Amino acid sequence: MLKFSPAVRGRVIWGGLVPFDNVWVTGAHSATSIEFNHEVVVGGLNIPAGKYGLFTIPGKDEWIIIINRNWDQHLADEYDPKDDLVRVKVKPEVENLRQERLRYVIESESNRKDEIVIYWEVLEVSLPVEG
Repeated sequence: MLKFSPAVRGRVIWGGLVPFDNVWVTGAHSATSIEFNHEVVVGGLNIPAGKYGLFTIPGKDEWIIIINRNWDQHLADEYDPKDDLVRVKVKPEVENLRQERLRYVIESESNRKDEIVIYWEVLEVSLPVEG
């Protein structure tokens, strides 16, 4: 199934369309899912191979990135923090290049270290992953 990422379309994203300090599916409509084909380390914790929900709690100065067992849900309607495997606090960075559509990129830092980078509007948020 082809899925499209949400667009800015002239809207206020941070603190507007995406409220601060609330759990967000980090996409539109359905929870964003992430799948690891082998065990990885996120936030100092081992995450077994499998499919998970990727949620965030955007803040003005700090975000919390969440990997949650429940990947198959609409918005954050069924989100339950008891299903969180890990929560990682990160600092958003302001980018010079405006990103119209929400975009995820996996960037390799070294042989066993990567980052899952979320770009949207003028922000970049990175989640370090080892494995």
